[in-house]
This record gives sequence, structure tokens and C-alpha cells, in this order.
Amino acid sequence: GRGSRSRRTRAGRLVSPAATRGDQRRAALLEALDHQLRDAGPDARLDDINVVDLSRRAGVTRSAFYFYFENKAAAVAALMDEMEDDAWDAAGLLGGDGAMRDRIETALRTVVAGWQRRTHVHRAMLEARATSAAVRQRWEQRIAVFVDVVAALVESERETGQAPPGPPAHALATALLDLNDRTLERIVRADEPGAPDAPGQALGHDAHLEAVVHLWTTAIYGRTTTP
Repeated sequence: GRGSRSRRTRAGRLVSPAATRGDQRRAALLEALDHQLRDAGPDARLDDINVVDLSRRAGVTRSAFYFYFENKAAAVAALMDEMEDDAWDAAGLLGGDGAMRDRIETALRTVVAGWQRRTHVHRAMLEARATSAAVRQRWEQRIAVFVDVVAALVESERETGQAPPGPPAHALATALLDLNDRTLERIVRADEPGAPDAPGQALGHDAHLEAVVHLWTTAIYGRTTTP
């Protein structure tokens, strides 16, 4: 509220006066990691992030970093958790008002816009996911929640006769979320040095997203127009 003395860090996180000293240290480490990843540029790798430098930037000791995070991949996963608001906003849009195609498009664009604001975090997450089994499991658990949301939508549309029968709703939802995952990876990697030309670059992100929306609507409804 306006009377609250909670402060917002430069990375956008809120730290309330009631936060414990440990909470503040953890938040400072995540903010420092966010800045380190952003400053390192699109060709950076997690190996380039030095824990000593990161801890110094956060104003804590190196041992404090390892008190809160098992490794840098785990810290990236924690940073990722703070980006779930955009994903949940998108999930809420799917259940909103208006034509379903418009809702699907708005939801997808909301997710993409969120990631485009922080491509440095997404790139680090892709690396962490590839190298850490724990981060992969955490990612899969997160995605499973959104798969359930989309599957419930598909089942509801089928029950009301708006969508025709098709593959099991959960399998279809999983495939559609996989499509989103690959689309986001293509977009955030587009500015990496030496990145190959791809449809998302040659045609522009808007055209690529239009194709993804087309695939979503035809997969669920069997046609490009929706209720």
C-alpha cells in the first residue's frame, strides 16, 4: 500500500521491513545474480558467473551463497520462480471473456512479453535445466501445473460441444506447452552471437507467434475460428 515502507529492489522484488535478515540476504543474492546475468550479455554462460563476485555484489560472504543455494543452477531456478506471475496471468486470461482465439493469443503474447523483458534469465535457465537434474525436475513440476490448466480448458470445451473429440486432453496440453517452450527458446536465443537464422527471426516474432496461435486453435478446435 501507499503507507507501506516495503522497498522494491532494482530487479523488481519487494523486500518488506518484516523480512528476516536471511530473507534479505537471499533476496540480495538473487538481485545480484539478475544483474550479473544481464551485464554478462547474450553469450554468457553460468560458468562465467563467479560466486565470489556475486556474493560481494550482494554484500554477503561466499559461504552465505552456498547456505541458500546448492549451486548457481539452483539460484537460477529460484530466480525463475519470481517470474511465475506472468505465467499465471496468462493462465487466467485463458479462462477470461471473449473469443477463445483472442484469449489464446493474448495469453501467449503475455508469456512471451514477460520473457522478452528478461531474456538473460531465460537463457540461464535453459543452461541450468540442461546441466542440473534438480532444476529439470523443478521445471517439469512447474510446467505440470500449467498442463493441468490447459487440459481442464480442453476438457471443458469438449464437454460443451465447442471443441471436437481428439487426443487425450492431458497429452494435447503437454504438446502445446512443449510448443510454447520451444518458441520461447527460439526467441530468447535470437540475439546470441552466431545464432542461425530461424523462422522467428526471418519472419519476425509476430508472424511466428501468429503461427503458434494457429497451431493452438486448430489443435483444440480443429479449425482456425473459435467460439
